[in-house]
Amino acid sequence: MARILTGIQATGIPHLGNLLGAIRPAISQANDPDNESFLFIADMHSLTQIKDANTLRDNTYAVAAAWLAFGLDARRSVFYRQSDVPQAAELAWYLNCFFPVSRLELAHSFKDKTANLKDGAASVNTGLFTYPMLMSADILLYDAEFVPVGKDQMQHLEFTRDVAKRLHNAMQTEVFVLPEAVTQESVMLVPGLDGEKMSKSRDNTLNIFDDPKALKKRINKEIETDATALEDPKDPDSNPVTRLYALVAGDAAAAHMADQLRAGGYGWGHAKKALLEAVVDGFSTERDEYNRWMADRGALDAELHAGAQRAAEVAHGVLNRVRVALGYGAL
Repeated sequence: MARILTGIQATGIPHLGNLLGAIRPAISQANDPDNESFLFIADMHSLTQIKDANTLRDNTYAVAAAWLAFGLDARRSVFYRQSDVPQAAELAWYLNCFFPVSRLELAHSFKDKTANLKDGAASVNTGLFTYPMLMSADILLYDAEFVPVGKDQMQHLEFTRDVAKRLHNAMQTEVFVLPEAVTQESVMLVPGLDGEKMSKSRDNTLNIFDDPKALKKRINKEIETDATALEDPKDPDSNPVTRLYALVAGDAAAAHMADQLRAGGYGWGHAKKALLEAVVDGFSTERDEYNRWMADRGALDAELHAGAQRAAEVAHGVLNRVRVALGYGAL
């Protein structure tokens, strides 16, 4: 059985791109009995950007509710909130003491934030600078064998393996499992309402958990269309409506929509209405489940706390190995 670890950013309600491109595949993998999955909500990482307690808390609940609404079996997986297992922070400190500043300065996240400081900001915070070591602790603390990563996250896994080897060499003993990266050959690209990749930073996202009225307003207002007359033929590839419709309703339905657009007599308004119906109807079960979970945060806490207890059992054993290797506590 392979142990797989995935971290989930607590940056708000997951949008359609998150759900189709990352969450659904991860849940399918987690629910596979041949895998042992550790899935955590990275609320401690979020503190590098979010300084409002209510926002941070709400984001964490929203992420948890979305995963459960889409079918994550929290009994089969270890599903927990990062901050509920404080051993990660302790291990991050140990790792910081074995990793050079010069290497952290090369971290893509740090360089990007430094290059894009907001007006009036003098510097990035120290948490962002040491972010890779907390991420390394998240991985090493659970003896994770495999970590699914995108190209933009590959460097973090390299740092994780590097710092583990540095500690092994310095202490002349091996205490960590060295994780392997798992990369997907093809990752689903979900277009945003502007046709570019769906992203919160571009504000081009579609929140499938919204009520139908909000979804209708978002789709009608944010997806720009040309002024081709209703009776004239239209190019279905000139607008993200058909691509989004294919992802939600299926290729066959999207091909039929494309034929109607090319034939004329079928307008972008019709296409947007079909997309709205596909989103509202296609995710009705998940929307109901999401709202049910969000209405009972005590139940969400219970799920996350149960997962944290299971995670802490593993974390305690790994951290004890590290403490002994470093000279803390009795042999």
